Amino acid sequence: MGVIGRALGSGAIASVGEAAGDLSEVFVANATREMELSQEAYRMALEAAAEEYRHAGDTRFDRFVNGLNRLPRPLMALGTVGLFVFAMADPSGFSARMVGLAEVPEPLWWLLGAIVGFYFGARELHYRRVPRAVAARSVGGILRRLRGTGVERSETNPALSDWADGQR
Repeated sequence: MGVIGRALGSGAIASVGEAAGDLSEVFVANATREMELSQEAYRMALEAAAEEYRHAGDTRFDRFVNGLNRLPRPLMALGTVGLFVFAMADPSGFSARMVGLAEVPEPLWWLLGAIVGFYFGARELHYRRVPRAVAARSVGGILRRLRGTGVERSETNPALSDWADGQR
């Protein structure tokens, strides 16, 4: 050991290094600590969301509302096909109804476009934020995935296991 090392001792050198590190954090933020705090806040927000949905009811009303939420897309698709069938079956009646649609004021069309756009836009935004494979699982599954434990696999159903592997 050198003269300075003997004079200061190993503890003194370590404390000088710690003091320099603490002093540098006064002028420049500790990026690692910022990332840790950011991750901790994100984890806490996800846990709060998980707690909110942990006790979600599965009552008849919940099933009814979920069924209603699934109706607009199929009804719009079947309704469009129905318009084609109606046009072929009764061209004069179809023409009369289309003249009626031409009389609908433009602001009402804008309102309908906004409602439909927001409905489908909200769905798309939801699936962009949470991938479909993860959305199919509970919020607790998201937390397990973020913690690095991986996604649960079904040992009893090989088809589900293959599907889960294809989603990664």
